[in-house]
Amino acid sequence: MADFTSSLYLGLDHSSRALRHWARLTTGKPAVLQAPPREPEVGDALARLQGCEAALLGPSTLHLFWDLLGALAREPAAVLIDADTYPIARWGAERLVGRGTPVLDFRHRDADQLARQAARVRADGRRPLVIADGLCPGCGRPLPLTDYLAIVDRLGGWLILDDTQALGLLGSTPSATRPFGYGGGGSLRWHGIDEHPRVLLICSLAKGFGAPLAALSGPARAIDRFAAVSETRLHCSAPSAAVIEAARHALAINACRGETLRSRLLGNLRRLGSGLRRLGLQLRGGWFPVQTLMPGAGLQLDRLHDALLGQGIATLLHPARRGSPARMSFILSARHRPGDIDDAIAAIADLTDHRDPDDSQTEKPRAAFLSVYS
Repeated sequence: MADFTSSLYLGLDHSSRALRHWARLTTGKPAVLQAPPREPEVGDALARLQGCEAALLGPSTLHLFWDLLGALAREPAAVLIDADTYPIARWGAERLVGRGTPVLDFRHRDADQLARQAARVRADGRRPLVIADGLCPGCGRPLPLTDYLAIVDRLGGWLILDDTQALGLLGSTPSATRPFGYGGGGSLRWHGIDEHPRVLLICSLAKGFGAPLAALSGPARAIDRFAAVSETRLHCSAPSAAVIEAARHALAINACRGETLRSRLLGNLRRLGSGLRRLGLQLRGGWFPVQTLMPGAGLQLDRLHDALLGQGIATLLHPARRGSPARMSFILSARHRPGDIDDAIAAIADLTDHRDPDDSQTEKPRAAFLSVYS
């Protein structure tokens, strides 16, 4: 089966044979008493990669958002959240509503509206805590980071980035031919920003790096202060030795093979995009690995999804909701072979009666295409 549903963008997995052995899975102690084995080593390596001073590991981004926002809101604050931010950050912010902390949305990527809201909450005596995705999984575009930073710098707030989607993909010195840049360190590297005093990054390593744990990165003073007051490092289990070792392994692979893997992923994105454009179909997602086929001409993407599955091609279906039609996405990785992508394009051509104008074949499309139109 050609599977386009996995978010392991660089195709990394971590078999037990590839990892160092560990003496025990957990110390049985909270991280506030004793850091898990190899956490300092992995945290330091990750912070250097991201362009931050320090990093701490956590079980998940939900743990870290819940904990960090609770710590920052001990002083008067207001949360300003980009409307298209990934839901987990919003779940963390919802904790503060019951404490009387305002939580306000602003339009996606709208720095002007953010500036107005931030100025109002600052005038009310509250510090603005701005939350956004470093790389938007919906539209595939990087955040207008410098615009957001100018606002939090001026008003003494914090910019808290969910950089999960960017870690392992984006890096330094991007160009037209290398839109990901180099290194895979994430949003700060992509924007050419190092060790900014007003930025905190929360990232899951489960996407680009294939390791199911998370990290909080930023200025060393802020990370130390968080470690001192963290509730999850006191009351929740720390990441296990196994997942910390997987993170170390991922960072080592990134250092020696990351550019090759990102180049392969970029080639797959270009191959899928050009192939579907030749069929007259459009994708949304920019250079992000999640590429969403746009509905049009009466095309029923839920039916197309089912028809492709019947041919052994798995895609991701977003069900219809709030009056919007169903959408279908391909999640590409460095592991996909050119033949996987070509097979998917050919199947879509047959099932929808869309044809490459350069294709000299004159055979009639299969009757199955009728099922994917309304």
